This record gives sequence, C-alpha cells and structure tokens, in this order.
Amino acid sequence: MRTYNLFISHSWSHSEKYDGLLNLLNRKNYFRYKDYSVPKDDPIHTDGSDRKLSEAIYRQMQPCSIVLILAGVYANYSEWIGKEIKLAKEEFDVPKPIIAIEYLGSERTSRVVKENADRVVKWNTESIISAIRELTEAHDVLRQLRKKPQHELTDAERKQGIIALLKKNDPNGMFRDD
Repeated sequence: MRTYNLFISHSWSHSEKYDGLLNLLNRKNYFRYKDYSVPKDDPIHTDGSDRKLSEAIYRQMQPCSIVLILAGVYANYSEWIGKEIKLAKEEFDVPKPIIAIEYLGSERTSRVVKENADRVVKWNTESIISAIRELTEAHDVLRQLRKKPQHELTDAERKQGIIALLKKNDPNGMFRDD
C-alpha cells in the first residue's frame, strides 16, 4: 500500500479543523499517509524572518506530492496560506497540486484558495482520498516525464503526460478513470 506524503496548510488558531481532517483520514485503514505539516507543538524555529520561515516551509513541502488547504474564509486572512500557495505553485520544478477542502457546514470559502486549487472537495473522506490519489498519480507522471528531454519522449509518454495534465486540471471529473 502506498504512503501519500501530504502537506496540510492550516491555521493554528483553527486547529480543530486540522485535527478533524486527520481524524477523517485516519479512519480509513486502506489509506496511509505521512503528514509533513508544521504541528503546533513543534513549530519551525527560525530567526523570525519571513525568508527563513519560507525556506523551512519549502523543506517541509519538498517531499510531498500534494498540498491540502482547509478552505475556510479564515484562509483569506492568513498571509502564510498565500505564501504556501505561492511555494507550491512556483518554487518546484513540477508544481505541487493543491486540494482545497471545504469544511463541513462552511457557507463561504476563501476565493484565493479556490482560485489556486487544482481540485475543490467537500468535507468527505472518500472525496478527499480520491482527489489525493488522482492528483498524486498525475503529479508523479509529470515529474517522471520532466526528467526526460522532450526529443526523447515517445508518443505514448506524450499521451500519458497530456492525460495526467487533463486529470490534474479536471475539477468536474471528465477525465477520471471511473
């Protein structure tokens, strides 16, 4: 069984939602993950500069194939969620896919998070796990293809890359394998 490396962006002032997400994921014995998030009880120690904190978060995010963001409205007010989005989308050779998770009962979701998400899912274990699996698979394919020079790609590999891109950028599920 594969272990999925996740970076879960969250606000420590809303840690009950973060804990709730971990509880959802932990309930399923067919899904294994490693959480690379920054826990409240073990914060990143830096000299206090934004640059050092960005570097530390980058290192936390590096082994991950997916970034999960709890998409409550509070995300609009967190400058660090914006910085984490920027890191995921711009600082890696192959951008990290972002899954926005709309908390149960939330009436509004952060516009910034939704606009940057590769997939938006509801607070539902199966939807979250399905999105993680699909986007991780697409990310893995794109990373593998990125290692090869373009002129060495076979037609089958090009097709595989196109399908991976379509799946990654497919909020309505048109290109899923179901």
